[in-house]
Amino acid sequence: MEKFQDSGPRGLEFETPELYLGDACREHISPSVEECHLPGLGVALTLDYKPDAADEAVSPLVSYVSGLLLGTNSKVRTWFSMFIRNGQQRKRESSSVLWQMRRQLLLELVAILPRSRSTHVPNDGDVEEEGGSGYSGLREEHVVKASALLRLYCALMGIAGLRPTDEEAEQLLQLMTSRPPATPAGVRFVSLSFCKLLAFPTLVSTPEQEQLMVMWLSWMIKEEEYFESAAGVSASFGEMLLLVAMYFHSNQLSSIIELVCSTLGMKIAIKPSSLSKMKTIFTQEIFTEQVVTAHAVRVAVTNNLSANITGFLPIHCIYQLLRSRAFTKHKVSIKDWIYRQLCETTTPIHTQLIPLIDAYINSILTPASKANPEATNQPITEQEILNVFQSSAGQADGSRAGRQRYSITTQLLILYYILSYEENLLASTKQLALMQKKPKSYSAALMDQIPIKYLVTQAQGLQQELGGLHSALLRLLATNYPHLCLVEDWVCAEEVTGTLPLLRKMMLPSNTCRYTQRQLHQAFQKLPSGSPRLMRILEHLTLLSPGDLIPYAEALTASMALLLEPAVPRRILQTANKLWMGLNTVMPRRLWVMTVNALQPSAKLLRQQRYTQNDLMVDPLIVLRCDQRVYRCPPVMDIVLHMLNGYLLASKAYLQCHLKETADFDRQSQTVSSLGVPGQPDTPEVTREELKNALLSAQDSAAVQILLEVCLPSSEEQQLGATTDSLLRSIRGPVPGKSKQGSLGPAAKGGVEAAEPEGGLLSDLREVQCLICCLLHQMFIADPNIAKLVHFQGYPQALLPLTVAGIPSIHICLDFIPELLAQPQLEKQIFAIQLLSYLCTQYALPKSLSVARLAISVMGTLLTVLTRAKRFLFFMPTLPCLVAFCQAFPPLYDDVAALLVQVGQVCSSDVATKARDIDPFIARLQYLKEKPLEAVVSGGRPCKLTLPQKTAEELGGADPDVQLCYCIEATFMDIISCTLHGL
Repeated sequence: MEKFQDSGPRGLEFETPELYLGDACREHISPSVEECHLPGLGVALTLDYKPDAADEAVSPLVSYVSGLLLGTNSKVRTWFSMFIRNGQQRKRESSSVLWQMRRQLLLELVAILPRSRSTHVPNDGDVEEEGGSGYSGLREEHVVKASALLRLYCALMGIAGLRPTDEEAEQLLQLMTSRPPATPAGVRFVSLSFCKLLAFPTLVSTPEQEQLMVMWLSWMIKEEEYFESAAGVSASFGEMLLLVAMYFHSNQLSSIIELVCSTLGMKIAIKPSSLSKMKTIFTQEIFTEQVVTAHAVRVAVTNNLSANITGFLPIHCIYQLLRSRAFTKHKVSIKDWIYRQLCETTTPIHTQLIPLIDAYINSILTPASKANPEATNQPITEQEILNVFQSSAGQADGSRAGRQRYSITTQLLILYYILSYEENLLASTKQLALMQKKPKSYSAALMDQIPIKYLVTQAQGLQQELGGLHSALLRLLATNYPHLCLVEDWVCAEEVTGTLPLLRKMMLPSNTCRYTQRQLHQAFQKLPSGSPRLMRILEHLTLLSPGDLIPYAEALTASMALLLEPAVPRRILQTANKLWMGLNTVMPRRLWVMTVNALQPSAKLLRQQRYTQNDLMVDPLIVLRCDQRVYRCPPVMDIVLHMLNGYLLASKAYLQCHLKETADFDRQSQTVSSLGVPGQPDTPEVTREELKNALLSAQDSAAVQILLEVCLPSSEEQQLGATTDSLLRSIRGPVPGKSKQGSLGPAAKGGVEAAEPEGGLLSDLREVQCLICCLLHQMFIADPNIAKLVHFQGYPQALLPLTVAGIPSIHICLDFIPELLAQPQLEKQIFAIQLLSYLCTQYALPKSLSVARLAISVMGTLLTVLTRAKRFLFFMPTLPCLVAFCQAFPPLYDDVAALLVQVGQVCSSDVATKARDIDPFIARLQYLKEKPLEAVVSGGRPCKLTLPQKTAEELGGADPDVQLCYCIEATFMDIISCTLHGL
């Protein structure tokens, strides 16, 4: 009996047909079945077999025939089916084996019928009358046998083609419409009876039988809740009734056939046309569409719904009704039922949950018909959503008891609902605008209270149990929250959750002292004298998981400004940075807001000006309006740059969403308001998009310009010897041609640059410069237009050595330097040539050679068109750049020398018109051009021609053309010196 009760949804599977027979019978039947000969012999032997002990469950005949027709051997099944079909073609004889088998099965069927329902007994029946004629229900001990008989008759009729007699049809209908006790086996029996009724509707032929069937179906509807609660099963026959009714209403007859075959556990050929009578009864008498929707809302949700619960559940019914828009059509609210079901879920996730949420969102945003735009479902309220996340990790209390109120599956499903709802709302703005309908979006305050990153991190470790939910959440995050999908965050998460941190935590002794948030706060207040105690606390916190660090986040961020005080040990700064990065993997958005507010300048802190998440997304540059000491504290600056990068991405997503939310509705309202007003043009959509892009570009370029300004050494740092070109020198070696302000003579330039000042490569400024260059490199790769915009705006020339050497992606500037040279502004042309000189030194590529040749040509052209004043302003800063061109590309020497001589001729002629040329300038230039190697001796000192030494004060008071002449001559000598140095 246990075999049939535990058989699952398909149930009642039989093994070999001779399993339940005696040894003597098996000896005769086994060869017959194996060889597919003499089918009547097996049946006859089974009929003659009398078991030693009476079995109240299933008779040997039912077991044998069921094993033949429902076994896995298709050859045996076909062989026995032919025996049934051929036996029916002959004239009915009481002595035939088939007739005796059918009579025996009918006797067994009648024997288990309730006494009040056994209205007819076969002619030769010798069934003993039992007492208690008032018993009208199917006995509990007969339920399994009744289920086995039903499946056997289904196999005989559906597989073997048995045509039941009127007598058999009557008794079968009586058995099918009997009422079993409320047990799991009783639920299974009712489901089988219902599916047999759908598979063989010809059993109902008279009006009386039809009325009996309707009464039985009505009883099923009335008693299904009691059966489900009393039997203790999650999948009751009520859901099957509801599902079949919905399929009938939506005319999905193939789905009904699939459901019937799945429940019966056999493949039966059912014609869709045979279901027409049942469809009429279901849709017009029992389950009208309004009754279906009203009944579905009252169906109890499945407790602890998971993929382990098989069968047809209420969720299948609700999903079909949502797809057919039955709830909105009949104004039935389904929101509460869906919310309760989402709260009653666990892992592994049920496959129907995500399609259910998608269908529910569609029914909220898309009306059932254009004629009735209000026919939509209600969304889940913000308070209901908050109740799910109120005690989750990342919230204020952080208590262990509160976290278990709702399962992680529930929280992830609600998160998926919110993100998918917002995405679909943005995608449907055009259709909603046409219908003058604007569903409400969830507020930013709600989203701030949901620990999105923590939940996604948790989901990453449950991918097997969550199916496709984790990947769906990642897709939604990448679209709506790109700042939570930074690559460096995922890399940092691997460092926090990897093998080495796990081994470190395993080595943590169990009796380690636990520190409270208050103790951490007090230790910060005693800096720098209390550094050892603070270091012990921070080192202990590094052994905790990111989720366990959440309660310490407020104490850590609130004391962040104290780390900027002088004499704070570097190890404390690095450990605090490590803890912050760990917290960033689970609660980035709250952590960023707290950190930005904690790092405000002291003047703002006194005014208690607190920024919100929305403020930072609207204006990401708030991050850089922090205490100035941050700019020389590399571990804290690393945190600020991380937040800045995140908020720049968040601002892009925020503005994009805002544009989509308002564009279609504004355009629709403008169209309506402009009706009847001739000559009023509509605002084109491209204008709004361009304005948004312009704002984003302005934000990015402003951030880059501020960061570049941070790289400039202060006056105190300059006094200590810090420079911005030392990075280029450290990589490329000494750069000839760097002019000293004190002298323009070659003697001042021929030697190697001074050594790097002490602390230059190990200073805070250098480390901050490297961090900033790393971020700018990422920004330029992500959007090359930022690099173009920043370089068209320009920045101090003193930063060029740093940017060219520190930003690997800056070589993309070679693409737009020709365009920059073509700008009419003189300062942009000068900046382009200076930038190109450093790029040629750093990247001596064929492309650099062609751009350098173009720059020399442009300089020659400008010489002919510039006025005297502009000529001085242009050539004084650009002539030293020719040294770098020649150093990177020696073939350019002839062009550069010709340009220098040409500039010298123009300048000397202007000088000659005003005063006598004391120095034979042009002669010296010609000599340097024709015989450069003879102009110097080994060591780089002038031999035949000595340049007049002029101090900066003397040159400053001289005529501009005179200054330019000496600059040209100094450039010539620098080119010759670098050539000899290269040899």
